[in-house]
Amino acid sequence: MKYTQLGRTGLKVSRLVLGTMNFGPQTSEADSHTIMDAALAAGVNFFDTANAYGWGANKGRTEEIIGSWFAKGGDRRDKTVLATKVYANMSLDGTPPWPNHDRLSALNIRRSVDASLKRLKTDYIDLYQFHHVDRHTPFEEIWQAVDVLVQQGKILYAGSSNFAGWHIARANETARRLGSYGLVSEQCLYNLAERRAEMEVIPAAQEYGLGVVPWSPLHGGLLGGVLRKEREGGAARSASGRSADALANTTVRAQVQAYEDLLAKHGLEPGEAALAWLLTRPGVTGPIVGPRTAEQLESALRAVELELTEEVLASLDEIFPGPGPSPEAFAW
Repeated sequence: MKYTQLGRTGLKVSRLVLGTMNFGPQTSEADSHTIMDAALAAGVNFFDTANAYGWGANKGRTEEIIGSWFAKGGDRRDKTVLATKVYANMSLDGTPPWPNHDRLSALNIRRSVDASLKRLKTDYIDLYQFHHVDRHTPFEEIWQAVDVLVQQGKILYAGSSNFAGWHIARANETARRLGSYGLVSEQCLYNLAERRAEMEVIPAAQEYGLGVVPWSPLHGGLLGGVLRKEREGGAARSASGRSADALANTTVRAQVQAYEDLLAKHGLEPGEAALAWLLTRPGVTGPIVGPRTAEQLESALRAVELELTEEVLASLDEIFPGPGPSPEAFAW
C-alpha cells in the first residue's frame, strides 16, 4: 500500500479509503469484519463511515458493525484512521426530526459525537466530517463546538463533505480568524464522468491545504464495465441508480462504450483504471471504495499499483473532458 499526508496535516493515510456504506444494508456483519480485516492486512488504514449509514430504521448500524470489529482487539483501532460524519436526521425515516437533532448546531454536534463514539466503541474519532453544509449555522458556532471536542480528546481533525469551493473558503477563513485549525479534508463527488469538482472545489481544497477524498469513484458503477456486464447478463446489478440514469442518455452511453473499448484495447479493467486515474489527479488523497465483497476489495487494491500511460490518460481526457481551469473555463 502507498501512503500520503492528509492535506496539510501530519496524518499519514492510505491512498485507498475503505468506504463502509454497504456494511449492514448489503453486507452482513461477519462479511464486513472479513473485509475490514483484509483491508487492514493490505495496508489500508483509512476507514470512512457516517452516523446515518445503515439507513431507514437501521441508522447507526454501520457504526455499530465497525465498533464490534474494534472490540475484537488485535490493534484494530490503533491501526485505523477512523472518519465518520455528522449532519443527518437520525430519526426513523418519515419521522420529523426533533429540534436540534440534525444539522450542525453546537448542540447536535456534541450529541452526535457522543452517540457515534458509543456505537463505534472507541473514545476518539480521527476525522469528524460535516456531511453537508448547514446554511443555518454560522461557522463561528461550528468551530467553537469542534474546538471543545478537540480539547476533550473526542476528535482530532475536522473535514467537510459536499461543500462548494466558497464554503471551504468561508469555513477556513473563519477558523483562521478564530485561531482554529479548520478543515483538513473535503469529501466530494469526483470521477472521470463527473469532473465539475475540478473547477472550484478542488482548487479551493488545494489552496487551503485540504486533502480531497472522492466518493463514488466509479459513478455508481458506470465506470466499472457496466456495458460489458450488460452483455454478460449482469444488468440487474450493474445498471441501477446513478448508472442507469446516466445510460439513458445516448451521449453518455457512447462515452462509456468508448471508455470500455479503450481499456479493452490496453488490457485494463475499467473499475481499476477509474481508480488509478483518480490517483493521478492533483490534490487527491485517495478515493473511497465501498466493496460489498472481499473480491471487490482485491480489485480495488490492484488500482494502487496500476500506472496508466500518457497515451491512456490523454485518451481518457478526450472521452471524458474536464471543465477546464477556473475562471478561464467560463470567463473566456
